[in-house]
Amino acid sequence: MRILLVEDEAKMARLLHRGLREEGHQVDHCADGATALDQALGVPYDVIVLDWALPDIDGVSLLRSWRDRGLHTAVLMLTARGTVGERVTGLRAGADDYLVKPFDFDELTARLESLHRRSGGHEPRRRLGPLTLDANRHALVLGDAEQILTAREWALLSELAGHAGEALTRTELLSAVWGGGFDGGPNVVDVYVGYLRTKLRKLGVSEVHIDAVRGVGFRLIVQRPERAP
Repeated sequence: MRILLVEDEAKMARLLHRGLREEGHQVDHCADGATALDQALGVPYDVIVLDWALPDIDGVSLLRSWRDRGLHTAVLMLTARGTVGERVTGLRAGADDYLVKPFDFDELTARLESLHRRSGGHEPRRRLGPLTLDANRHALVLGDAEQILTAREWALLSELAGHAGEALTRTELLSAVWGGGFDGGPNVVDVYVGYLRTKLRKLGVSEVHIDAVRGVGFRLIVQRPERAP
């Protein structure tokens, strides 16, 4: 993988840079948010490791700036902030995963590999009713309109689309999209379903929608156009 490491603490940055390179990855390092902002937008990274506490801008604000500018690279937030409220803030800002310091290096690499798998390995373009799903750009396309998805949104939509019409439990979706090591609650699925619904509404798509199944979870519905008599 090509990884961008955004970490201002010198010792931590050296350890992570060396460890990830020893695992065979290509790693670029930024120690401040201003440099990282342009670096991430100018280079096609596979994943980004982002520290919350940076000297010039907090990681959440930096992440929001990336997402506002259309960056859909998977981002793992690496931080000492571990309360539920702080994790939710990071996820809602566009983070795809969250790891609290201190952490185990093997867990970090496993999470990065999982993010990379979930954000890639799809057919470049596929159809979902009237929509075209562009895996290379993580985009939902309808004619000239499009909505860019984060890596986590894309992974969730892909999981639902792979079982279109079937009800999937929140536990199943958590396991498939967030991985077995995720320590947050199942309501994160509801949050991301809400994000997907908003983007579908922005495209004006009525044939594709995500239904809540009471007492179970969610299912993706793709309505076929009615044939003329």
